[in-house]
Amino acid sequence: MAMGFRLSKIYTRTGDTGETGLGDGRRVSKDHPRIEAIGEVDTLNSQLGLLLAGLIDEAQRVPALNEVIEVLAPCQHRLFDLGGELAMPSYKALNSTEVERLEAAIDVWNDELGPLENFILPGGSSLIAQAHICRSLARSAERR
Repeated sequence: MAMGFRLSKIYTRTGDTGETGLGDGRRVSKDHPRIEAIGEVDTLNSQLGLLLAGLIDEAQRVPALNEVIEVLAPCQHRLFDLGGELAMPSYKALNSTEVERLEAAIDVWNDELGPLENFILPGGSSLIAQAHICRSLARSAERR
C-alpha cells in the first residue's frame, strides 16, 4: 500500500492548536496514545542508529560485531515501517517473520551466555551503555 500523504516540508503549522494529522488525514491530539507511540518508536530508531554507527566503527577492530550489526540493521528499517504503521492505521507493515528472526538471534546469543545470575548495570563502554539505552527505549515503546 502506498503512503497517501507526502510531506514536502518539515513544518506544516497544522499542529499549532495541539493536534496533529495521521497519515490517513484524521486529526488527533498531540498527546494521543498513537502519537506518543510514534514518538517512542522514533526515539528508539534514532538511538539504534547511534548504536549501529558505533558498532560499525568498532567492527573494524572487532569483526565479531558484524553479526550483531547484521541482526540490528534490519531492525532500524522495521522501526521506520512501524512508525508508518502507527501513522496510518490501515497500513500493515510488520509481520511475524521479523519477530521470529529476532527471537532466533536472541536464542543463539542466550545459549552462548549461559544462565543469568545477576542483573547487569548499564555501562562498561559507551557501546554497551548505548545498547542499554536502546533496550530500555524498546521496552518503553512496547508499553505504548
